[in-house]
Amino acid sequence: MEELRAFAQVFEQIRQAYVEEIEDAELFDMAVRGMLLQLDPHSEYLTDERLEDLEQTATGSYIGLGVELAMEQGDLMIVTPLDNSPAAEAGLLSGDIIVRINGEPIHGRSMADALDLLADGTSVELSVFREGTEETFDLTLVHRQIALVSVTSRTIGGDVGYIRIGRFQQGTAEEFVQALEQFENPLAPVSGVILDLRNNPGGLLEAAVEVVSALVDGGVVVSTRGRLPIFNSVHYAAPGQQLTDMPVVVLINRGSASAAEIFAGALQDHQRAVLLGDISFGKGSVQNVVSIDETRSIKLTTARYYTPSERGIQAQGIAPDILVEEGTVAWRADTTAISEASLFRHLENDQAGSDTPELLGMVEGISDIEDVQLAHAVSLIKGISRLGQTR
Repeated sequence: MEELRAFAQVFEQIRQAYVEEIEDAELFDMAVRGMLLQLDPHSEYLTDERLEDLEQTATGSYIGLGVELAMEQGDLMIVTPLDNSPAAEAGLLSGDIIVRINGEPIHGRSMADALDLLADGTSVELSVFREGTEETFDLTLVHRQIALVSVTSRTIGGDVGYIRIGRFQQGTAEEFVQALEQFENPLAPVSGVILDLRNNPGGLLEAAVEVVSALVDGGVVVSTRGRLPIFNSVHYAAPGQQLTDMPVVVLINRGSASAAEIFAGALQDHQRAVLLGDISFGKGSVQNVVSIDETRSIKLTTARYYTPSERGIQAQGIAPDILVEEGTVAWRADTTAISEASLFRHLENDQAGSDTPELLGMVEGISDIEDVQLAHAVSLIKGISRLGQTR
């Protein structure tokens, strides 16, 4: 009661004596925003427009720039640029810091202020700082309708299935199962499947649980624990699985967050997949939207996520089984290397074929892959497949 009385007195003093008049409703909004700002980076005050944006992203389409953001020690950090978005096309990366928006400095502002600036107008001018560089760089992004693609698939390296999950949203599980079914075709068998969750910002928990259900035969996927019993839960995978005897590699990086980390952690704990890449973002908290009145809501952090083996994800992330940092591969044959075949008057091989073998391309199709993490994943799948054939 003492604290409430003190709050009421401060409210009244500002209302009566502040140098400029402030409406009661605006002052109330400022107070609510201030409380949420001091909690954690993911608790926030939601206007109708912001709530509508959240609902639209769950369905897979919205108007915007296509970037997931977080406040990190007063800096506006890019968690993930979304696939097929203005942010991704402009070359923004996970970990980039937005220093200015339309010339306005951002450090120290609230997330709400930053989002308001980003939503102002049809185009936005950004000044961005990237680790490892000395100066910021400028770019202009234009708001547009973004179709958030959830699942894409293809075959790479000759016989390796590749599935990209850009985010978990409505319909992701159905699209994922369809992608798996094309790789179960006995007329065109694959040696394994790569699941790419790099720069996947998460999305719907239910969708991630459903996708895990396609790969494991029951068991815990994730549990949540909070202060109130209502926020404690355990989510299970459904019985039955696909690709039972097929090796699976999951690619993650520092832009893999939330539901993507739950997915990766569950497959790792169930020993159903090998995780390759970089450590994930570490967003392991649960947010619930609580309605305040007809036009206002708050998004409040209410619990933490835990993997099936009770590992906490929050601020720790999921560590890959095989660490491979991002980069590109410059494939080239070493024409200067000395070998038996290069010696003058060397004894020739008595079998048909060339006696100057090229190492480049011995793994079918891999020399076409410039993404170093993906190249490692393809090599791993082929190695596991070959090992299984020789047992």
